Amino acid sequence: MPFLFRLCSFLAILCAQSAAAQTPAPAATMPAASGGSPAAAVASGETSLRRLAPNYPTPYEPATVDQITAVLDRVLGYLETASPVHLRNRETGAPVADLAHLPAQVGLESGDFRIVSYEWGVTYSGMLLAAEVSGDARYRDYVARRLEAIAAVAAHVRATGAAAWPQDPQQRRFFQLRGVVEPRSLDDSGAMCAALIRASRAGIHPEALRPWIDHYLDYIAHTQFRLNDGTLARNRPLVNSLWLDDLYMSVPALAQAGVLTGDRRYFDDAVRQVTQFAARMFNRQRGLYMHGWVEAMAVHPEFRWARANGWALLAMTDLLEVLPEDHPGRGPVLDLLRAHIRGLAECQGDDGLWHQLLDRPESYRETSATAIFTFCIARAINRGWIDAAAHGPMVSLAWNAVAKNVNEKGQVENTCIGTGMGWEPMFYCSRPVSVYAAHGYGPVLLAGAEMIALRRGRGAELSLHDGGVHLGRGPDAR
Repeated sequence: MPFLFRLCSFLAILCAQSAAAQTPAPAATMPAASGGSPAAAVASGETSLRRLAPNYPTPYEPATVDQITAVLDRVLGYLETASPVHLRNRETGAPVADLAHLPAQVGLESGDFRIVSYEWGVTYSGMLLAAEVSGDARYRDYVARRLEAIAAVAAHVRATGAAAWPQDPQQRRFFQLRGVVEPRSLDDSGAMCAALIRASRAGIHPEALRPWIDHYLDYIAHTQFRLNDGTLARNRPLVNSLWLDDLYMSVPALAQAGVLTGDRRYFDDAVRQVTQFAARMFNRQRGLYMHGWVEAMAVHPEFRWARANGWALLAMTDLLEVLPEDHPGRGPVLDLLRAHIRGLAECQGDDGLWHQLLDRPESYRETSATAIFTFCIARAINRGWIDAAAHGPMVSLAWNAVAKNVNEKGQVENTCIGTGMGWEPMFYCSRPVSVYAAHGYGPVLLAGAEMIALRRGRGAELSLHDGGVHLGRGPDAR
């Protein structure tokens, strides 16, 4: 009897488990259908599910021209006050208003940002593009006022000589005009030179700017350290180092110089930099660049820092914009740009931003790099270099993510500060972010201006339908 009792109990448990396994899991509560019909209830439930709104971390619908313009206007409003043109007599402390009568020791005062720096070279280029696309003269005026002052004070410092320079060695080192009068690096010269050429070509003080354009170009072409094959390099942090950043600090200036002077040797040098950097630093399997390369290293830890990848992509984009169609280097540069964009498409974050280390999602999301990628991908679509339907939705999301990081004051949030070269991940992942990191403002202006051009042109049909963002609409779309 005990055995039979246990057997019966066991069989009863098995039957109960089998019945439970066949019972469907509780469904979401469905609204009652009119008339109580089971088919009507199912249909009503399906309709309700379709109406559930996804919890997107970033606004999803493509931004309108008016919405993009509002973001750019906030940035301009902030920078008008945060980066003023203030000249001051360094001996008396008195403000200087007349550029035609400058005291011996005159200096540019800084606001939140210095108006002479590679970051501000990018900002000037962004302002010029915003002026061109929007037709709003305020963006052009921002550039014109600052470059007029820079050219006038630099000419005064050169003419006055030693008396115009600060006597204290530390002050002399950080004298704002030092990078104009005595450039010592590609950071001093490249981005500012490209901006000056663009301004000159746009009719902004061409005679006053030309001496400084030539001065910068002479430094880039003849003074900056190079490897034996002509690749632009630095001797920091180690001997014979390549910084991916230097593609932007050189190539756009060389490309613009080719247009300004008609000398194709500038185009040749620009193409050489792109292809020779890529041969050492571009991982074709991943479609991404490492940040640093050192000639003496047998093996390179590949840390794919986002903003450096942005500088590389921006350099190629700026070069292709002006490189003659018949130049033999155009095909290789275009192939690199397309391969790089394919690699970037694979690692865009789920909120539209890219990560500080592109292929390490545990690293933080970063705004300046995302803004650079947004500009470059939008420009590539606008010029027909890449497939618009394949890339339009990703760049729409990227812009929305950038716009979300521009606060009401017009400051760009979550921008990594200036960064050197590292050989382990903590270096990059621990870099602080700040609204006072100047690197974010030029890229946001470039990205917004190019997105306006996209929404007016090839991206005009970007829209939300069939549950997602698409460029275009099929005949059965809904």
